[in-house]
Formats: sequence, structure tokens, C-alpha cells
Amino acid sequence: MIKDYRNYLRIERRMSPNTVASYCHDVEGFLEYVDTAPSKVTSAQITEYLGFVTDKGLSKRSSARLLSSLRSFFDWCVEEGEVKENPCDRVDAPKLGKYLPAVLSVEEVTAILESVDLKKPFGKRDRAILEVLYGCGLRVSEAANLRISHVYLDEGFVDVIGKGDKQRLVPLGEVAADAIRAYLEDRPSPSERRYEDYLFLNRFGKPLSRVSLFKLVKDQAMAAGIQKEISPHTFRHSFATHLIENGADLRIVQEMLGHESILTTEIYTHIDTATWHRSVLAHHPRK
Repeated sequence: MIKDYRNYLRIERRMSPNTVASYCHDVEGFLEYVDTAPSKVTSAQITEYLGFVTDKGLSKRSSARLLSSLRSFFDWCVEEGEVKENPCDRVDAPKLGKYLPAVLSVEEVTAILESVDLKKPFGKRDRAILEVLYGCGLRVSEAANLRISHVYLDEGFVDVIGKGDKQRLVPLGEVAADAIRAYLEDRPSPSERRYEDYLFLNRFGKPLSRVSLFKLVKDQAMAAGIQKEISPHTFRHSFATHLIENGADLRIVQEMLGHESILTTEIYTHIDTATWHRSVLAHHPRK
């Protein structure tokens, strides 16, 4: 059933490999815990399991995501005729406060970018990666899988394949383009033909992993003396926040980030209320 469910998520729902793996991992963990067939699972067992993982230290947000995974699985079971009704329908989701992602200031971003030693091996590569993460607002998987043939340096944009294999064009600034050009001069030879088009390669000539990009960001933040707990996604959050603070249209930011719903993008309008407060008062018809 898990195998069929995985294929359903991948083919019919067109979810990204990371999302598919996450959903299936959540479902497998639950089924191992209850040790019973999906057709016999009850709402009480789901509630008990959520309590169990919460006691183990799982956050409310992660618990909500876990319940979403289980709800998706049992919806599929209903469609397949394996169960009569979704047991998650009787389970209340954890109440969440408004989530505000960590954001770097422009000065902090600059400090991290300038902390890269370009004379070190792969220094130019690391600088190019950070410039792309911030300058284009890419997800970590999008940056890791970026292809040379999808980067148009002279035209100033990148062709990104995002979640669900959805394509979007993102403007590429001159600073990021120059960083990529500098890196391409020292780019290592790919170890296999299938890696020839990957932009960012490790010292073995293979594509960088998501874990490598996480480590790069954390190491450079430490080198720059940044105390915040950050990840590659922090650059994406900061990119969006700085655009909106500088007056970019919310719909344009939505397109650049690849958000399906503008409600997801609207979170960035709540990060710096002081900026919006000043903007509203400055343009108010009764100022």
C-alpha cells in the first residue's frame, strides 16, 4: 500500500521527491506504531500517536504536518476502497500561532556573502551558491539541481524547476551573474556525463546535496559572526521580505517564489510591521 501511495503522490499529485518521502515516512512511522491494518485504524489511535510524538518533543507545527500526511494517506485509502471513512476527520489539528520565519537584515546577508574566502578551493562556488540563494530566492533543492543550460547570464534570468516539476523564470541580478561566471572558470570537471549540466559540483565532480548546502550556509553564518539559527531557506525568506519592504508587488513576489497561493506569500507582509506602518502613513489620503 505504501508503494502504491508513493506512486500516487509522485504521479497523480505531482509532489516533489522530498515531499513524497516526507509523507511516506510519516505514514510508515504511524503504521509501525499502531501495528494494525489501515482499515482498522481509529481516530483514537491517531490522537494517541500525536500525543506520543508530542511528548517526544515534536513541535505543534510538525504535529500538524504529520496529521496532514495521515489525512492525505487515508483520503487515498477511501478513494481506493480500503477504508470506509477517514479516521483523521474526527481529529483536531494542533492550534498554531502565526508563523514568522527567521529573516536576515541586508547587512547580515552582506556580511555572510563577504565572509567567503574566494582564494580558498571552492570559494568562488560557495559565493555563487549564496548569491543565487539570496538573489533569486531559490529553495535549497532548486539551487542544488540548477542546470547550466537553465542559467541565462547575458539575458539575466534562470529557468527554475520547482515543486511538482513546475517551471518559473526568475530574474538574475548582475552580482549573482558575475559570481556564477567567476565560478564557471574554476568549476571542476564532472565525474560522469550525466553530471555535465549540473551547475554546482563538489570536489568529486558530483552534484552537491541538500545537506552540503545546509552546512555551507551554517559555516558561513558562523564565519560572519551571525548568531541567528539559519538555513538556506532563511535566504529565501530574507529575499522575499526585502523585496516587499522595498515596495515590490506581492503578486510578483509570489511568482518569483513559486507559491501556488498568495496566502503563502502574505506571511512576509507581517514580518516588519514598522516598515508597513510608515508606508501606510506616508501614502494615507488623510495624512
